[in-house]
Amino acid sequence: GAQMEQQAQRQPKRMRRAAPQAEGAGSSAAAEVLVQQPPQQQQQVVAEEQAVDEPGVTKLELLCASVENRGANLSKGDLNALLEHGIHCVETIAFMPMRKLMEVKGIGDQKAQRIMAAAKTLVPMRMVSAAEMLQMRKNMVQISTGSAQLDGLLAGGIETGQITEIFGEFRCGKTQLCHTLCVACQLPIDRGGAESKALYVDTEGTFRPERLVSIAERYGLNEEDVLENVTYARAYNAEHQEKLLVEAAAVFCESRYALLIVDSATGLFRTDYSGRGELADRQQALNRFMRKLQLLADEHGVAVVITNQVMSTPDAGPAAFMGPQVKPIGGHIMGHASQTRLFFRKGKGETRICKIYDSPSLPEGEAMFAIGAGGITDAER
Repeated sequence: GAQMEQQAQRQPKRMRRAAPQAEGAGSSAAAEVLVQQPPQQQQQVVAEEQAVDEPGVTKLELLCASVENRGANLSKGDLNALLEHGIHCVETIAFMPMRKLMEVKGIGDQKAQRIMAAAKTLVPMRMVSAAEMLQMRKNMVQISTGSAQLDGLLAGGIETGQITEIFGEFRCGKTQLCHTLCVACQLPIDRGGAESKALYVDTEGTFRPERLVSIAERYGLNEEDVLENVTYARAYNAEHQEKLLVEAAAVFCESRYALLIVDSATGLFRTDYSGRGELADRQQALNRFMRKLQLLADEHGVAVVITNQVMSTPDAGPAAFMGPQVKPIGGHIMGHASQTRLFFRKGKGETRICKIYDSPSLPEGEAMFAIGAGGITDAER
């Protein structure tokens, strides 16, 4: 077990499957791979040469080099100021606006420009053709949900580098899917995993490590290793929930993660802001939170899975006789922030139904799944 764990830590971060490399095409092929990866994966090749046991992030220390050597001449003090501001890797700088960088203590206009210039060379961003983009998407790692029918509906599973939102009434399987994904993301890539760790942010107090143990049994994994690879954080209010994302960014830079779960993303916002008077403030705070989640997905290539609560809409009109309809909390802000939205509802007995509510690439459809001792499984036909 210990040996395997060491090996797992040593492998560089791979949210995407490695491209097969042509024989005899050494450095030029490596350079090409570097250019073709989207930002969060570019460091893969560099990282392999630098430090074998690091996740695929570009370390801030590189900015201490001279400007000629693609650095920004930063001192140790500057690095500490960046770290205190919640910036742990060069990717974060490459994705942030200049004015935000200038808010860091001790970083003036010229220094900010030097840092930005260095970040742009270390984490190059460029336009790609749709053909290249298609190739990248084919190599993208997807995390299995545990149910073949549900994976089929999602064309392979939960995508990394994207936000997937799951909403539905209580006891329709949202938290159970989150627990199953925490274990599934540790599986080898050929078994529907991502060979990485998971971070679970819990706002409703529904995280149960004993569930992870029974799901690990189902997959035949060592339960101690599985529990060790899931990092847990409890959020107590909406502000705390947002601060946890800064800590998450630091954690993602230290080790290899493929999954960030927030269960539920909206629960605390619903209770911390109440009534019409605070609605605008709540939506702005929610928007900020979702934006930070998107940045984590972009910078670190993790799959972000959030659950959302629902409210009933007692509509008049033709829908009235169908009983109360439910719709997700958070309005348009939540709707625009996530790439894929899944609607869970209860079926007969232990079965549940997942409907694709919104997705840029998947057609609308439904799949049935069941909740068992080993997490999410296929429904018996």
